[in-house]
Amino acid sequence: MRSLPDVGEWRFDGLGGPEMHAIAPEVENWLGEAAVLGLWEVLKKYGYFRRKMGETVARIQEMQPDGVVLIDYPGFNLRLAKRLRDGGYTGKLIYYISPQVWAWKKGRIKTMAELLDLMICIFPFEKELYEASGLRTVFGGHPLVDSLEEVKGRDIERAGDLVALLPGSREREIAALFPPMLEAAARLRARHPELRFATTGATPLLTERLREMVREAGLSEAIAVGEMSSHEIMRRATVGVVASGTATLEAACLGLPYCLTYKVAWLTAQVARRVISVNYLGIVNVIADREVVRELLQENANGASLAAELERLLASDEERAHLQEELAGVVARLGDGGAHLRAARAVLSAWDVNTTV
Repeated sequence: MRSLPDVGEWRFDGLGGPEMHAIAPEVENWLGEAAVLGLWEVLKKYGYFRRKMGETVARIQEMQPDGVVLIDYPGFNLRLAKRLRDGGYTGKLIYYISPQVWAWKKGRIKTMAELLDLMICIFPFEKELYEASGLRTVFGGHPLVDSLEEVKGRDIERAGDLVALLPGSREREIAALFPPMLEAAARLRARHPELRFATTGATPLLTERLREMVREAGLSEAIAVGEMSSHEIMRRATVGVVASGTATLEAACLGLPYCLTYKVAWLTAQVARRVISVNYLGIVNVIADREVVRELLQENANGASLAAELERLLASDEERAHLQEELAGVVARLGDGGAHLRAARAVLSAWDVNTTV
């Protein structure tokens, strides 16, 4: 394993999740509060985010760190970058995991080039896009290639009668997407009583919520809840339906033939339709620039549509094999591993630290 050069003592502070907090206790774990999605959901917490923005700007200006690494979360982090520059902060501003401005507001790329010192992206097409604006950009590869290496290496046989139901990692997603998945399961089960289904939640609390919804739907005998991890379900199921998000890329990496679904609040959907400038929601389709995976969104995120697509995939070995081949081709474009190390070296390079392997 290649290692980072000796760069002396580094200190970390800021906002992050539980794993970052465990490594550096000074990093505040704010993931529970920050993990909201959708325009209406953000508006409801506007006061919280405004206070947190002010606190964070003041904290950075007081500390005057050598650099700030902004990780994903563009709604907050791009505003933070501008506030810091407007306030006279001259340290390095490095963005890891490019905001998907190519999907909703390409005009911001020029502004980002003026604010940032370095962009570290995880999709190959992003490098050329950002470099055209003059922003130094490194393609680090996608972290999923590394994190899924172990489970990909396991010899797991797919069960021909198992269907994956993966409604997302947020409570709001489960509330919106799991009912139509349950309806689809009931429809499929009525026509194919031999079918089994599997699901799980991102937390024990969400898993229990899924179990409760399965009981209420009268499908406890057909749907196993929390008996396998999401990754094991993706490896064992023959087909599946997956909520749009990181899980769709995980499913692609693990070779699951699937369809994608998503549904947001009406106001969020109306705004999104006016500002999104790509033809697809699923990142697999965005990378391929065509519909590799069927997308069932908003009014099409219903039990009948989900059941029809799952049945189409279940009915044809050739269709499933073709989709798996297409997914493998997309995954191959995500890099050959080492994304975290490559990103760390790119961060160090912002200070001209010797990062030669």
